[in-house]
Amino acid sequence: MTVALYPGSFDPVTKGHEDLIRRGASLFDSLIIAVAHNPAKPNSLFTPEVRMIMLNESIVKMGLQNVTVTSFTGLTVHFAKSVGADCLIRGLRVISDFEYECSMYQANAKINPHLDTFFMMPSLEFQFLSSRLVRELASHHEPVGTYVSPHVAKALKDIYHT
Repeated sequence: MTVALYPGSFDPVTKGHEDLIRRGASLFDSLIIAVAHNPAKPNSLFTPEVRMIMLNESIVKMGLQNVTVTSFTGLTVHFAKSVGADCLIRGLRVISDFEYECSMYQANAKINPHLDTFFMMPSLEFQFLSSRLVRELASHHEPVGTYVSPHVAKALKDIYHT
């Protein structure tokens, strides 16, 4: 059984994330979505618990049976070993993503040479989509329904329109 780990901040989960989750779930026997919690970064919009709830709702709506959601702190490579992951899924949108992810791959490979990394490009309509863009638009009361699922759009509206 091949277990893949898709770690990220998911603050908030976007349709681009959902695209990679859907496609990753079709490639691997089991997919673990891991919400990264970094106490040194207190500027997250949503708590890890809320991000997990949003991800779980997305997974249910997509009808995915082989996907679970959890959270973690510390190094991704250590967490991957603790959950028995065979590989990491990392999304690449632009060249700068590749440069960053390549350096992370090299560091991870030195710590755990048995952990593979799969780089996935999002579908064309999500190539330039980021959580940062969604937060920026929502903070200026712009509609974000094109970029996130309805439950996420509602959560953003609840934060920024109160």
